[in-house]
Amino acid sequence: MNPNLLFTNARLFTAVDDEVIADGAIWVEGNTIRFAGPAGDLGELPDAVQRVNLGGQFVMPGMTESHAHLSYTNNGPSELDKTPVEDAMVQTVRNARVMLGAGFTSAISFGSVHRIDVYLRDAINSDQIPGPRLMASGRDVGATASNADLHPDYAKPQMEGLGMLADGPWAVRKAVRTLRKNRVDVIKLFLDGERLSAHAPPGELTYTDEEVAAAVQEAHNRNMKVACHARSAAAVKQAVRFGVDYIGHANFIDDEALDLLRKNRDRLFVGPAIAWEMKFLENCTQMGYARTSPVVKEYEQEVEATVAAVARMKAAGVRVLIGGDYGLNITPHGTYAKDLEYFVDLFNLSPAEALLCATRDGGAAVDADGMLGTLEAGKYADLLIVDGDPLADIRILQDQSRITAVMKDGKLYRDLNDDNPYLARSADFLEARPATPGGQHEPYAESAG
Repeated sequence: MNPNLLFTNARLFTAVDDEVIADGAIWVEGNTIRFAGPAGDLGELPDAVQRVNLGGQFVMPGMTESHAHLSYTNNGPSELDKTPVEDAMVQTVRNARVMLGAGFTSAISFGSVHRIDVYLRDAINSDQIPGPRLMASGRDVGATASNADLHPDYAKPQMEGLGMLADGPWAVRKAVRTLRKNRVDVIKLFLDGERLSAHAPPGELTYTDEEVAAAVQEAHNRNMKVACHARSAAAVKQAVRFGVDYIGHANFIDDEALDLLRKNRDRLFVGPAIAWEMKFLENCTQMGYARTSPVVKEYEQEVEATVAAVARMKAAGVRVLIGGDYGLNITPHGTYAKDLEYFVDLFNLSPAEALLCATRDGGAAVDADGMLGTLEAGKYADLLIVDGDPLADIRILQDQSRITAVMKDGKLYRDLNDDNPYLARSADFLEARPATPGGQHEPYAESAG
């Protein structure tokens, strides 16, 4: 049954701007918002509308995880494709439920092991399982000796897990066509590398301009988006010049890179994905790196450069998104809202500005038609009800017990952060059954008709 609900007595953050409506109301019919605004502006409503008094709780749009790896199974960074595909699929189903329960109603994939994303997306869309609206990716596309080339030569042939190696423009086109055959929405390219890589550090471009141009042209011709790993200014410039849609990281940018980003700000999005660096520095000794090691020092410098880069990009009007590299052992699934804290404490955004990055701008990155990211009449009904005020303390959204409910596409969910929400609901239901004077529960009533 399609809902016909009016939520009243809400502190309403529509994400149209940074304002909060103190006495807000939101009317949802089916999967669409019919009204969102001050309660005093509501006109006459049909008698069939069910009214829900939220008692002053905070209502906001659903958030977007813009650098998602739902098929990662909380492994270490060198073990991303070591989980058997059968186990990875089972864990991915759980990860999708947990992401939705954390308040992220949409996700842009930045790489999938095997073809898990596509089947996950289809299962979510057909209501077989709960999860976010997912722009599905496939295996990472990278050159030989790129950061996608994870296995030593003596281990060849490679596992068909994460990296898809393609060298030369026509091989890259074939990789993109193969992923199109596998029905992905997003192509993930590695343009440069990672500090932990001995053969592909940041700043060393692993694809030529001709190869990047071929990948983007082929993807766009086939109605797919392109995401990329680009830490250095050189990689960012390559991404912008050849039309990449989503740029991951952009830690180091120079004046030329910033100018290119500014000129193309209406068509692209940047996600710093800072959680990896922050959690690596926090856990470096457990990962085998002394705090005085050169790698740790370089990651500290990378964080400093990212803080400066985000400030410059925000000042230039570039849309900077929440999300990044959750699903590793040091950034486990379910902790996605930690990014909001980084945006406030590290990047010096206000809580409202951080929420706008997660909602308004993230929604625009997923849906160019403008149906997501803000609470306005005519848009999809994706929203959160929060017991608390994220504008006073952005960390509240990391406590999933404070998320009273999540609505996606007009469907209302609760208890998704519980590892077995079905059992929990059953237990609550049994506990609530009326008892006879002798202490025995009454039998269930038969349905009339």
